[in-house]
Amino acid sequence: MTTHHRGDVRRPPRSAILVGAGMAGLATAWFLQEAGVEVTVVDRRHVAAGASWGNAGWLSPALAVPLPEPGALRLGLRTLLSPASPLYIPPRADARLARFLVSFSRNCTSRRWRVAMSALAPLNRKALDAYDELARGGVAEPTRPSDPSLIAFTTEAARVPFVDELNAVRAAGQRVDYDLLSGAEARALEPALSERTGAAVRLHGQRFLNPGAYVEALAGAVRERGGKIVDGLDVTRIRDHGSEVAVLGSDGTELRADVAVLANGAWLNRLAAPFGVRAPVQSGRGYSFTLPADGLPTRPTYFAAQRVVCTPLSPGVLPPGRAKSKAAGRVRVAGMMEFTAPGRPADPRRVQAVIDAARPMLPGADWSRRTDTWAGPRPCTADGLPLVGPTRSPRVHVCGGHGMWGIALGPLSGKLLAEAIVTGQGPAELAPLHPLR
Repeated sequence: MTTHHRGDVRRPPRSAILVGAGMAGLATAWFLQEAGVEVTVVDRRHVAAGASWGNAGWLSPALAVPLPEPGALRLGLRTLLSPASPLYIPPRADARLARFLVSFSRNCTSRRWRVAMSALAPLNRKALDAYDELARGGVAEPTRPSDPSLIAFTTEAARVPFVDELNAVRAAGQRVDYDLLSGAEARALEPALSERTGAAVRLHGQRFLNPGAYVEALAGAVRERGGKIVDGLDVTRIRDHGSEVAVLGSDGTELRADVAVLANGAWLNRLAAPFGVRAPVQSGRGYSFTLPADGLPTRPTYFAAQRVVCTPLSPGVLPPGRAKSKAAGRVRVAGMMEFTAPGRPADPRRVQAVIDAARPMLPGADWSRRTDTWAGPRPCTADGLPLVGPTRSPRVHVCGGHGMWGIALGPLSGKLLAEAIVTGQGPAELAPLHPLR
């Protein structure tokens, strides 16, 4: 990757401002603290306000694959324009989205998927180790083994493309440990499943967590180690003054530090573009809600054809202003991918689409008892790879664009980026993720 530019003072930064208090920003802050850097994290809302709160919470390196894939094109335009489709594009005039979709479609080939997968595989192999390092360093919220995770299908034929993908991930150099179950075996393992379950994959070696609770715990660890977290600061501009950076807020606030890290999710482009980052980051909004556990899976379960995930939750922390609910004995149901502007109002039809997709597979669930309904913008790139590394300025860095895998890969991305910032030498794993690619 890059070293500190000629003419820069060759010393590790003493201070850093991180824009975005989600998993990526907070993990980068924590690992910078490990190197003795003083950190300030700012967010336009609050900790875990974006995609880091309501996602499915799966730490599944075996499933962390590039979003653009040949199958995405096979859905066809009519499907993509249906509010009931797992991947939905609201019809409206949006030149920026159109450019993204053109680039996305160019990446939906088998060859490009394999190239992107070869870049993700080294990250996936180390992703859970970064969580272990955070745990040893005092982040109290646990990750839990999901051994096994269950991926359910209506037929054996429907399972074939998923198994082919697991084998492709394995061919890219990852360890993927799975076995195949009949429908009867899957229902015996998970009685909540309906008779429509005709086949399944039992996936080993993965983990899961309560994402909101974990990100809050990570924020607490950053604070305990002397870091500052500033809520409600809408950053509008970053200035590079040659020896330091200035982070400017819409309210006139100006903060200064040696370096800045942009980890503001689906809003990344507006701050990163002046520093040469041209790769578009598109909001791929997901939806979730929680239900009482009765009639729902007791282990992490994925209905791959329906693109619906069920994750048991432990007691956790809700965002400020959100009423406390009893997370114990509850299950998060999450799904959908909606390419739309990050600030657009949530579409209630998408929540109903999740329910309609999952209902035939989970006949015992009481869908009327849902709470904590959430929609959040996942930051997606057209080639399916994150943007992690330096910009045109050696004082401005990026950590974002993880799509659906910000929880799984955020801590490792933060660790590798912190190493690059402090040493001036980018780890080899970051080379394909360069923000100026």
